[in-house]
Amino acid sequence: MRIRMTRKPGQPGTLSELATYGDKLICVRYRYDEASKKRHKTVELITETVDWSPPPPKIPPNTPVLVQVAKEDSTTINAIRKAGGVWDAKKHLWWMLYATALSLGLEDRIDWHASKRPRAR
Repeated sequence: MRIRMTRKPGQPGTLSELATYGDKLICVRYRYDEASKKRHKTVELITETVDWSPPPPKIPPNTPVLVQVAKEDSTTINAIRKAGGVWDAKKHLWWMLYATALSLGLEDRIDWHASKRPRAR
């Protein structure tokens, strides 16, 4: 079946469904079945509403990130250097791979705003 039209509540073709289903109505779709030469009017409804937290985004382990470390924290700085981290003097942050930051327990120190590099064109 082919969907030819999708209507939001309140648009023409949805008024009787809106009266029946009220706020639970998401949309009305018109599906066409060429084999049987029939048009089907379907509705999408909300059947349940519960609290939900989206999962954290999946970040590839080889993503470069910037990490903030206090200059007095020599133990962490030495571990970062051993793992291949590079100091960015302009930003006063450490560049390293996301996997390295995780392995060193530095996930909460990642500066996500500063880590966004301009895309190469």
